[in-house]
Amino acid sequence: MTSPIIMWFRRDLRLGDHPALTAACENGRPVIPVFIFDELVDGLGAAPKFRFGLSVGDLARELSSRGSRLVLRKGRAIDVLTDLIRETGATEVHWSRAYDPDAKDRDTTIKAALKEAGISAVSHPGHVLFEPWTVETKTGGFYRVFTPMWKSVRNTEVSACLPEPDLIPAPNAWPDSDDLTLLNMSKDMRRGAEIVHQHCVVGQTAAADRLSEFIETRIARYSDDRDFPGVKATSGLSENLTYGEISPRQCWHAGWEAFRQGHDQAEVFLKELVWREFAYHLVFHTPHIVSRNWREEWDRFPWNTDEAHPHVVAWKQGRTGIPFVDAAMREMYVTGVMHNRSRMIVASYLTKNLMSHWKIGERWFADCLIDWDPASNAMGWQWAAGSGPDAAPYFRVFNPVTQLDKFDRDGVYQKSWIAEGYGQPSDTALSYFDAVPKHWRLSPANTYPSPLVTPEAGRARALEAYATREKVKA
Repeated sequence: MTSPIIMWFRRDLRLGDHPALTAACENGRPVIPVFIFDELVDGLGAAPKFRFGLSVGDLARELSSRGSRLVLRKGRAIDVLTDLIRETGATEVHWSRAYDPDAKDRDTTIKAALKEAGISAVSHPGHVLFEPWTVETKTGGFYRVFTPMWKSVRNTEVSACLPEPDLIPAPNAWPDSDDLTLLNMSKDMRRGAEIVHQHCVVGQTAAADRLSEFIETRIARYSDDRDFPGVKATSGLSENLTYGEISPRQCWHAGWEAFRQGHDQAEVFLKELVWREFAYHLVFHTPHIVSRNWREEWDRFPWNTDEAHPHVVAWKQGRTGIPFVDAAMREMYVTGVMHNRSRMIVASYLTKNLMSHWKIGERWFADCLIDWDPASNAMGWQWAAGSGPDAAPYFRVFNPVTQLDKFDRDGVYQKSWIAEGYGQPSDTALSYFDAVPKHWRLSPANTYPSPLVTPEAGRARALEAYATREKVKA
């Protein structure tokens, strides 16, 4: 009973409310925390890989301050775990469950191989509030529409958060560890890393502070203000939830406590947490959502699939001539995140006004967002495109001009991110030119472009394509 336990950290880079870590520590045996730079981590886009590395570094410091350490290894996860088991004599491996298809396939293979070798392999909850197989419709099966799911889980009891372990028992001898700097997880960001890093809020302590500050100062007006991208109204916690620096359970209980204290608008925040759950449940039950149209009938829709198309390039660069779209794209390049209302606008414009495939946008976000999430990103793009799970008909087409008039009437958001045409551009707007690739050859002295496609013309073209598709289907 003195053999060590390997605690494999993945998207759960915290010490508190951590079921896998708690289980690993509960019998007092030595615990070896491990992070594996495997093919799934290496395959991440530039921004999420960069941000992942910051979180790994923070976790390493947190463990060190508690008399433990984080062992870093690079390679196929099964090979790394096999090597560590041989080196340390470990007889158990614990980890937090993942639900996207690539991670599920990896974990299923690893669990089978470890068990065949006589090693206990135990997966734990913690990344979502409700395990996907525990939430069903009255007739059985998973929810395909959000609102009924919300009504189903709203009053479901969620267990209390777990405290951080009092002690993470250390082994007598530590296995060798790779150097985080040599993993070079920021290399693909190039010069953008320095810009985006200034806006990152990294680690479990910062995440807890962010939640507390949101509850104390903004949740009371969350529903009123959250759609205004120029107002600091949202929690910003998607960045921290992505890497497990805070648990959804911590956010859930904080939100309900605010609601019980009379802040009725906290319920909308709780709905947003369940929207994230909805995405993960869909990915678990219908894994094809991450790679192809959730509704197969959309395979016939005539989207442009050429990523080199001039309209797509202009969209990526934030040079569409539509201020709301361009401000949003530039916000992403400077901060690594984008306001939720803005995400809907840029996705609608790409897929409907520019008639380009949602997969182009999904891949671009996967490269540029520090809060990229495999479930939320896929579902969000398909929801915006009309090919995904949505009770509404296809043609919800956001008009980015009227949307900007409605949600940025004073121009705060637009001026924050667009420099061209302003005598004294904001620092954030100028930062865009320092963050983007030099080969784009962009300068604040450029003339702001005319619209590629006006909202009216783009909507009309998309409606015509939709009508034609319906006739072909009939």
